[in-house]
Amino acid sequence: MKRWLKYVKPYMKYFILGPLLMIVEVIGEVVMPKLFANIINGGVANQNPGYVVTMGIIMVAASLLMMAGGVGGCYYGAKASINFGADVRRDVFSKVQTFGFANIDKFSTGSLVTRLTNDVTQIQNFTNMLLRMCLRTPGMLIGALFMAIRLNARLALVLAVIMPVMVIFMVVVMKMSFPKFTRMQTMVDGLNVSVQENLTNIRVVKSFVREDYEEGRFRKANSNLKAAGMDAISVIILMMPVMTLFMNLASMSVIWFGGRMVLVGTMPLGDLTAFITYIMQILSSLMMLSMIFMSLSRAVASSKRLGEVLDEHVSLSDENAAHKDQKVEKGLIEFRNVGFRYYETSEEEVLSDINLTILPGQTVGIIGSTGCGKTTLVSMIPRLYDVDRGEVLVDGINVKDYSLRNLRDGVGMVLQKNVLFSGTIEKNLRWGSKDASMEEIVNAAKSAQADDFIQGFSEGYQRELEQGGVNVSGGQKQRLCIARALLKKPKILILDDSTSAVDTATEARIREAFRGELKDSTKIIIAQRISSVKDADEIVVMDDGKITGVGTHEELLKSNEEYQEIYYSQMDREEVTA
Repeated sequence: MKRWLKYVKPYMKYFILGPLLMIVEVIGEVVMPKLFANIINGGVANQNPGYVVTMGIIMVAASLLMMAGGVGGCYYGAKASINFGADVRRDVFSKVQTFGFANIDKFSTGSLVTRLTNDVTQIQNFTNMLLRMCLRTPGMLIGALFMAIRLNARLALVLAVIMPVMVIFMVVVMKMSFPKFTRMQTMVDGLNVSVQENLTNIRVVKSFVREDYEEGRFRKANSNLKAAGMDAISVIILMMPVMTLFMNLASMSVIWFGGRMVLVGTMPLGDLTAFITYIMQILSSLMMLSMIFMSLSRAVASSKRLGEVLDEHVSLSDENAAHKDQKVEKGLIEFRNVGFRYYETSEEEVLSDINLTILPGQTVGIIGSTGCGKTTLVSMIPRLYDVDRGEVLVDGINVKDYSLRNLRDGVGMVLQKNVLFSGTIEKNLRWGSKDASMEEIVNAAKSAQADDFIQGFSEGYQRELEQGGVNVSGGQKQRLCIARALLKKPKILILDDSTSAVDTATEARIREAFRGELKDSTKIIIAQRISSVKDADEIVVMDDGKITGVGTHEELLKSNEEYQEIYYSQMDREEVTA
């Protein structure tokens, strides 16, 4: 409860005004049956039109006050709950932004989407319901119960039988519903994962003609959600008719016993009419209370899931950084006895005994078989992952002692998976530098060999890219990502197999541009092609998470078996002979 109170405080006046105004409506609802009884007993029975008119005017005035209170209560309740939900969603999203890769690996993307949307909506809706009902429901229950006892205490004994049974039934239903709603939210996660993967990779699905398979996956996830939803909703389906049955039994009992009292003259007809109304109000309040508890069970399930995100220990933090104000100035990189495992329970290390020094301004190539740890190695530099043992230093300072912002500001990275966002080409490139001039943007695009094809679009740099950049080719996407990184003007530039989709001539021009534009920056090129790293100052050869050789192309060709194997497998026989 403490967690959510901080979201209440900024909107405390709305949280107070909403329920208070609903009390105005409740007072009117409790008074109305008594006024109606007075009309029957004092006006109709005595044939007094003036009294009827007076009571009628009072009832109209009460109705207007009830309307004002009801509308005001709903307005402030909605305002409080919407602001509450928006602030929770903001904080959950902000927490996700602080996650390291290890944290993100723990939660599926579909699950995080569900938590940010569906789960937040659940607690927002519950908050709205609570503000409207937290005083209204008990207020009506207590007020109607007081008026019923005041009208006829003996007849009110009917409630002493019905109410305990209803309360016991509500408690049983609550215990049944909580695990069902928790399971339903988990099934929503599964459906979101299926939909997201399908829509994100729709071109792959179609190219492999896997629509039937994806429909099967979706059908299964949808069926699981349907089954979980029906299982959860069955509790509500059961509750409504049972509660209605109790209400009808109570009404029948009151009419039976109250009617006999009217016949023998111990109870006025108007009082019986009012008493029946009060009984319905009491039982309706209990039903509303049951609905609050039902909504609470779903909100508790959602709040627990949101709490898991908010309480998640962030694996990467700069709270204890000793050099928070330090920025990357030279680009000197050192790996000292580095070892790393993706999971603490893993027995084998992904990287083992890594020792490597990369000097400022150097161009270093990293090459090796698929899965040998190349990408993992460079991910240690901007702290996308933290080492398990050893240390990584930049400019002689352990990367853990930088602030994450300053460290990552000094590192430009073009990942294996080239990601572009919906928006114009210009907006995408401005991720590298939001304040860059148009001239700087064009120069970066020229260095990345992207300007020519951008100018080929009728809209030029205002060309709208679809989500993920699906309306440009793979090679174009890579060059845009390189341009974005160049615009950042980093002291360390990491290219993770980021020219695999461009031809060798274009790749050569990009490398030539690096020598001019980033001559003082440290450049690390991960590649599968020997030609991509051949001219590097040094080439690092990796195999099975270890460095097996460091040297120039000529040195490695003479002394390193892994490098020789890669080289000869890529060169055709004529080139080898030559």
